[in-house]
Order: sequence, then C-alpha cells, then structure tokens
Amino acid sequence: QVQLVESGGGLVQAGGSLRLSCAASVRTFSPYCMGWFRQAPGKVREFVSSISWGSAKSLYTDSVKGRFTISRDNAKNTVYLQMNSLKPEDTAVYYCAAQRTTWEITIREGYTYWGQGTQVTVSS
Repeated sequence: QVQLVESGGGLVQAGGSLRLSCAASVRTFSPYCMGWFRQAPGKVREFVSSISWGSAKSLYTDSVKGRFTISRDNAKNTVYLQMNSLKPEDTAVYYCAAQRTTWEITIREGYTYWGQGTQVTVSS
C-alpha cells in the first residue's frame, strides 16, 4: 500500500511559479513510476507529467512542455513538479499518482495509487 500526500498548491498570478511536492509513505519508493495529473472544474482528469523510477526518463503533456519540470528524490520518498510561467488555464486540482509498470503510462487507469490533490489557482 502506498499513501501519497501532495502539498505546495496555492494562488499565484499568471507568469508566476509554484513547486508541488508529493510525499510517499512506502517502504521502498524507488520501484514506483510517478505521475502528476490535473483536473479542472467540469473537465476530466488529464495527464501532466511522469517520471521513471531512476529519473532518467520523463514525459510531459504538450501544454506544459518547457514550463513544468518533474523530478524525484528517492531518498526522501518525494516527487516534485516545478511549475513556471503559469497560465490561468493551468488552474486545477493537481494529483500525484504511483504505479510499478512503466513511466510511459499517461492514462488515469494505469496508476494504482493516488493522493488527495492540491489546488492550484492562477489568476490573470
């Protein structure tokens, strides 16, 4: 069983930055591929980014490429999402997720464990 707790969300103006963190309560964190998803009001939950267990591979949805960076610290059981140049359309609840298959999974159903989410609001 893996418990995930996100933090770092908040209200920021367009063009600003936020860093999200996701702490995992698990005996061994490194085997898990980690992902970030987001869900805006009235919309489906969508893939944002993922990272392999050893940080060598990462994937981003097109709308955040060049602005967001995913990283992880296996010694701290934590994955991060650095979000720069934020836009109002980035406003959503951001969820951290974990699975042990492959970092290339971009669908919600491919992830086994989920956090409760953290709200990110970007004002124009």
